Amino acid sequence: MEKLSESLGSPEPAVRLILSILIGYPCALVYRRVLFHQPATVVHLFHTISGLALAAFNFGAQLYHSAVCILVQFLMLRLMGRTVTTVLSSFTFQMIYLLAGYYYTATEEYDIKWTMPHCVLTLKLVGLSFDYYDGGKEPVSWLISEQKNSAVQSVPSLLEVCGFSYFYGGFLVGPQFTLRSYQRLVAGELTDCPGKPPNSAVPAMKRFAVGFVCVVIYTIFSPYYPDNYFLTDEFEAQPFWYRCIFMLLWVKIILYKYVSCWLIAEGVCILSGLGYNGVVDGKHQWDACANMKVWLFETTPLFAGTIASFNINTNAWAARHVFKRLKFLGNKMLSHVTTLLFLSIWHGLHSGYFMCFSMEFLIIIVERQAQALVRDSPLLTKLANSALYPLIYVVQQFIHWLFMGYALVPFCLFTYDKWLQVCSSVYFCGHVFFLTALLIMPYLRKALVPKKERSQKKQE
Repeated sequence: MEKLSESLGSPEPAVRLILSILIGYPCALVYRRVLFHQPATVVHLFHTISGLALAAFNFGAQLYHSAVCILVQFLMLRLMGRTVTTVLSSFTFQMIYLLAGYYYTATEEYDIKWTMPHCVLTLKLVGLSFDYYDGGKEPVSWLISEQKNSAVQSVPSLLEVCGFSYFYGGFLVGPQFTLRSYQRLVAGELTDCPGKPPNSAVPAMKRFAVGFVCVVIYTIFSPYYPDNYFLTDEFEAQPFWYRCIFMLLWVKIILYKYVSCWLIAEGVCILSGLGYNGVVDGKHQWDACANMKVWLFETTPLFAGTIASFNINTNAWAARHVFKRLKFLGNKMLSHVTTLLFLSIWHGLHSGYFMCFSMEFLIIIVERQAQALVRDSPLLTKLANSALYPLIYVVQQFIHWLFMGYALVPFCLFTYDKWLQVCSSVYFCGHVFFLTALLIMPYLRKALVPKKERSQKKQE
């Protein structure tokens, strides 16, 4: 492995990770060809052993962290039953264990260590406690429609929980999926050919191909846009426009690191059948495990569009288990802030995560107000639909990716001293731009939106 990593010019942990994701494809083929009609116990055992092997290959003896948390989670379900106490205990234990792992292993660099898959596992196990609790409630008491598809009606066995947790298609980098989906996979229900393995090879290879292209793009261009260049005297000496353009190009390249892993892992899920999502307009859908909407990600000029296209299953998990369950607060903005705070803590203890998600909140608030302004102003609506739209689109994309880079610099540099240095080098342009926009938006609305329209909105 050391020689291979040297020849590829990549760190050994990164090579092990990408090989482990790729190993999911032959594992999925074994399941399809050999185990599809086997009893559930055999399938659970295969998924458990293959996942443990991948964990050992990447993290050695540190795989015990995942084993401990899975065992504790199972005992909570069995001994505490379908109670609020089970949900709270699961949430508290799993999050504390994850945060303790962050605390004792954290460095100032991005390292691939056992906490990386463990953060995926944490959401999976906490989500399991919610779904198990929902399974004991009457359908009329469910808060959200997703509970119908994810509620766990029966008590899972330890082997079933292990197979669900260590499934090779989602253990290392995701995606998130429910125990109910996993049970349907093991039962042979997730297929377009009842009683037979799914015809999913072509859709799986399509996602793999897109993921491979992203790997190639990242491999070729990432050496020209390293994170540590932001902290050099050379970057400081560059003119302001150059620093902004570098930040814009850097964020486009750096995100392909995540996009490529998710797409390749999604291909594994599709090949196994876990990605099957029923029939829409007469066509079989394979996007149940989609973590990326690639076309939307590449073309949207909106920050909300990027968020909707990126890390989809984690965002859906946060919406289902955090945002929507905070309905009792009676305030969507407070629920939104609490959800982003949770995601910040879940990512890690570095200040950069909190800065990134606070910027996301500010950006989304301003963008929603700007969209409402354009929609309600006849002048701006006419301008947006005019022949100038291509130029407007280019300007939007420039602003979009420049401030995506500005928000993600703290996320990638982690520590206060580093991201503060970079943000100050561009004169805190992201904060200045969006705070100024937030302040002047009421005055723009007063000037550009007819009085009658403003009155209607106030009444609504």
